[in-house]
Amino acid sequence: MSNPATGKPPQALRWAVAGSVIVMIAAGGLFYYASQLAASKRQSHHNEITVNILGHSCDPNALTVPAGPNSFRIVNKSDRAVEWEILDGVLVVEERENIAPGLSQVINANLAPGDYVITCGLLSNPRGTLHVTPTAASEAAAKARPSMTAFIGPLSEFRVYLSTQGGALIKAVDALQQAIAAGDLTQAQALYVPAREAYQRLAPAAQRFSELDNGINARADYYEKREQDTGFNGFHRIEYGLFQQRSLDGLKPVVERLQADVITLKQQLLAQSLPPEQLVSIVARSMHSIAETRGSSGEEERYSHVDLNGFAANLQATRKVIDLLRPLLVKSAADLLPKLDSAAVALDAELNGLRNGDSYVTYDTVGADKRKQIADKAKVLADALDGIDPALGLSGL
Repeated sequence: MSNPATGKPPQALRWAVAGSVIVMIAAGGLFYYASQLAASKRQSHHNEITVNILGHSCDPNALTVPAGPNSFRIVNKSDRAVEWEILDGVLVVEERENIAPGLSQVINANLAPGDYVITCGLLSNPRGTLHVTPTAASEAAAKARPSMTAFIGPLSEFRVYLSTQGGALIKAVDALQQAIAAGDLTQAQALYVPAREAYQRLAPAAQRFSELDNGINARADYYEKREQDTGFNGFHRIEYGLFQQRSLDGLKPVVERLQADVITLKQQLLAQSLPPEQLVSIVARSMHSIAETRGSSGEEERYSHVDLNGFAANLQATRKVIDLLRPLLVKSAADLLPKLDSAAVALDAELNGLRNGDSYVTYDTVGADKRKQIADKAKVLADALDGIDPALGLSGL
């Protein structure tokens, strides 16, 4: 109410309005800061490096970068969907799969000093080199590395998970082999699905082993002659025979090799130690792949269309990691846990909405809008997962 004599509002009201404005400005500033911070995390790091994947090479194929956060924009100038990887020996540090022709994807990698190998499109293409030079920040981060004692429990429990799931994968592939050896196409088609699910529960960890994973899981696009290439093996070669050709011809040696490879995979998963900073990154990478490519394209299981089974299996592995780290997060980042749990529940509900009895509908029957909802929910979960390492003091290592 204004003062009748002056036409001005009373002083208390003026102070209240001023206070409201200050609060709004402060809130706006905080919102701007938060949005800019979030945007900066979504955007590439400074000095983004562009790598062009050509038909039979990459340009450039020899790179030198400083240690720490680096961004690589991978532009696919070839005629097929391809992948690009950073390898530390036989282990995958970062990768992007299924980059469509004419499109690009960004890899944000936090790299320690050292020499790495980079793969480039076709598996037959020459590999490149990546030299990472030390910086003052990387040396300081190494000195500030948190005690690993707290991670012994989660890493040990994850090792048990890998052993159990590795055993389940071997058993499922053995059953698939028996059906193929018996000449039973219908049974082999049915048993492909649980075998594939068993692999996808291990896939986040298995994909660390580049050559072994390529033998088990590489798509036809990664070979010169695609499906007709003699190097095309593993799950997708079997999938192609069972669901595209609807024939068992030529699958006996393929599934026998797959049997040997999954046994080796279990051995390697248990033989190689997993650094704590990779425990989260491997499952986050699988969620990002659903968000960025697999959720929209349906290219992962292009012959059988059992993509939803794979997404659900990847989510199971992700929730396992969240649960293993829960005691640490309660102490260090209790506010992050509700975000992780709600994101995981939302994605699970989205997938369960596409169940048909005890199984999922095939992905070729899922429309673009529903695929986008799956990808969007996977992205929310992936972004929440990205917050775990900083919360536990593992970022910048």
